[in-house]
Amino acid sequence: MNQSRGTTALWLAAGGYATWRILTRFRLRGASVVISGSRGLGLELAREFGARHARITLLARDEAELAAARNDLLERGVDVLTYACDIGDPEQVRQAVRWIRETSGVVDVLVNNAGVIQVGPVEHMTQADFEEAMAVHAWGPLYLVREIAPLMKAQGRGRIVNISSIGGLVAVPHLLPYVMSKFALTGLSDGLRAELARYGIRVTTICPGLMRTGSHVNAYFKGQQRKEFAWFSLAGSSPLLSMSSRRAARRIVRACVRGEARVITTSQARLLFLMNALAPGATAAALRIATRFLPGPSAADGDERRPGWASQSTLAPSFLTRLADRASVRNNEFPTAVAEESPTR
Repeated sequence: MNQSRGTTALWLAAGGYATWRILTRFRLRGASVVISGSRGLGLELAREFGARHARITLLARDEAELAAARNDLLERGVDVLTYACDIGDPEQVRQAVRWIRETSGVVDVLVNNAGVIQVGPVEHMTQADFEEAMAVHAWGPLYLVREIAPLMKAQGRGRIVNISSIGGLVAVPHLLPYVMSKFALTGLSDGLRAELARYGIRVTTICPGLMRTGSHVNAYFKGQQRKEFAWFSLAGSSPLLSMSSRRAARRIVRACVRGEARVITTSQARLLFLMNALAPGATAAALRIATRFLPGPSAADGDERRPGWASQSTLAPSFLTRLADRASVRNNEFPTAVAEESPTR
């Protein structure tokens, strides 16, 4: 008798959970989705949301890149608008959201995706590098949330998706400005999840591992620039270490629809997170050993930051980086002086 009651209780719990998941699913057809960043993962996400018949608004600094993204999406039948905006500037964010409100009326989904990355030894990182990373990864998302959350509150529903990184959970060497700012974004996202839930707003923190977005060509490299670009490109192109941006975009959109709390996109990143949580000392030792294999500081010219496309060597680009290089073409990651998408995306 007790066993029968236990089985019944389990079935009722499972049924209740399934019903809750169905009732809380978010319909994307006709939804207004705002995405920061117009290349790399940002473009992939726009394609995926658009394939589900959402209306897309892209925010990015470079008008030429916005135009390229718009043409790509229009060819796919996506309803898309673009607006040139530096999300690190609160006044520009206010103007952008005012324009979105006037043109679209509502914002159902906000995806904080825009990013910048500097790769190299900490000896070559300046205060400006850290400030830039914080402006794009921490302050920018905060500015957008502060402007858009009131609209979602008035609607009684909404989704906010913050693209952080495994580097926002575990400190990865030679990426310290990125790591510092992504830790800040993870904390902001997790805190917002608790405080905005009462208004029907679900916040999802995405912590990707390496992804083949093609963004390595527009990352910034310091120290021994060519060697830094080589190891970074090789790691980001390896199918054993990285995930395709298309697959990652599908997973992120699914998490948005479900209102999931946190998603770590690759098994390698999940393993690193678990190792750090369960054995932080051992993880620190492993990272310390890994750092010894990375390029060391260089002479004074190492303080100069160079984009990936200006840091090429015999190893990168090569057949070893072809997957990431193909992604750069697919995702509009052409050589430019402005890097807005994180190479982990």
